[in-house]
Amino acid sequence: MRSLTLHLKVLITLLVSLGVLITAYQIFIQGIPITEDATDDLWNIDAKVEFVANPRDPVKVQMFVPPLNRDYVSLNESFISNNYGVSINRADGNRRVTWSARRASGNQTLYYRLVLTKRYSGEKAKDKGPIFRDSIAVEGPEKIAAEALLAPIRQHSADVETFISETIKRVNNLNDDNVKLLLAGDPSTPNKARVIELLLSIAHVPMERVHTIRLAADQPQSPELWLRSFNGENWLYFNPESGEQGLPSDRLVWWVGDDPLITVDGGKKPQVTFSLNNSEMNAIRLAKLTDENTDADFLEYSLYGLPLQTQQTYQIMIMIPIGVLVILILRNLGGLQTLGTFTPVLIALAFRETQLGFGIVLFTIITALGLSLRSYLEHLKLQMLPRLSVVLTFVVVLIAVISLLSHKLGLERGLSVALFPMVILTMTIERLSITWEERGGGHAFKVAIGTLVAATLAHLLMTVPELTYFIFTFPAVLLIMVGFMLAMGRYRGYRLTELFRFKAFLKD
Repeated sequence: MRSLTLHLKVLITLLVSLGVLITAYQIFIQGIPITEDATDDLWNIDAKVEFVANPRDPVKVQMFVPPLNRDYVSLNESFISNNYGVSINRADGNRRVTWSARRASGNQTLYYRLVLTKRYSGEKAKDKGPIFRDSIAVEGPEKIAAEALLAPIRQHSADVETFISETIKRVNNLNDDNVKLLLAGDPSTPNKARVIELLLSIAHVPMERVHTIRLAADQPQSPELWLRSFNGENWLYFNPESGEQGLPSDRLVWWVGDDPLITVDGGKKPQVTFSLNNSEMNAIRLAKLTDENTDADFLEYSLYGLPLQTQQTYQIMIMIPIGVLVILILRNLGGLQTLGTFTPVLIALAFRETQLGFGIVLFTIITALGLSLRSYLEHLKLQMLPRLSVVLTFVVVLIAVISLLSHKLGLERGLSVALFPMVILTMTIERLSITWEERGGGHAFKVAIGTLVAATLAHLLMTVPELTYFIFTFPAVLLIMVGFMLAMGRYRGYRLTELFRFKAFLKD
């Protein structure tokens, strides 16, 4: 007995732990939303390319586009042009689109459009970078000024991270004569980045330029320059103006390196204008779109991978254990008497079609009339099988009559009574009549009321949209429920109704 109890405890612990771990993995690792109403940001980015083409010259336009291997995933990417060929190539971690045409003249306009999201971007790419670089050659006063700046930087830094931060801080001190000399009167961000790179190169610290776009709706955007360096394990990002470390979450890396955003062969005056807007999409629908556009197939092996019609069936089926759990609690803890365990659940399923109030009325009418017929047939001394056949036929006829009368009276809800499980109604009538004979009409009435109450509570819980979504999306929760049901199987304590029945004994 003791080994059996231990076996049951281990089984319950295993099921509950497995259910919790799988559900937690779906929520926290895969990022599946807990509620159906959850939405996620969707960003639409348009890059408008304008230039003037030289007549009689072939045109070749090259522009960097986001590599999309970091925190964002593309849902749609399109290149809009007229009579231009389009190709994309990768180099040094960047992506570059090339528009080409044999002939073009006058003002030209091309568009690049990108729709992206962040939630389902998957794991970050673990790309690596150099940890050493050669010094940039510098002579004369610039060399003396650079060495004068590096002396206090080395003194106030302990590692690569603090060395870069201190360098940016020194270069942004425009009152320093050495900084003025190196900037040569140009305090622009690209020129500061040039001086920072010079100082870091003398210390053999590699540095790369990172060009980003800030995701902000309804605001004109232009590429924002950041700096990054690899410390042997991770990339460190720095703002060249403020020295702020860490790339903000609203920055999208567009390209890396010293090359300009766009180059035009066979044209002049290239200009790129960015426009962004933000929208929201249902998180689960977004997950499906992401699943189709990336390698993250986390929904493929979920119930969402089934055909839509099959999904609708399973959304009903998967809630049956919830109804069974309600009946289990009402019977084992509450002491409510019902016609078995599954009859109330099946009646609760029928209420989905008839709606609750109308379903209770129909159930009461059909059961009452069926009991009357069953009582009459009992006087004819028929065997069980013929008796059930007559009752079943009577139930079918009665359902047809109620549907016809409801239609004539304009009560279209009555047409759904045809979906009531006729076999369940027939067996309910038969079992109630047997209970009536064996234990009296009062007990049969009590059992009928208990069955209706249990079916009603089960129906109300089984039709909660939030609960249906949660169980359908995270079916591992059913393992936790099975663990609870197993624990309930060993409950031998008093039921709630028994506490009222034996209240006098408790006083003694």
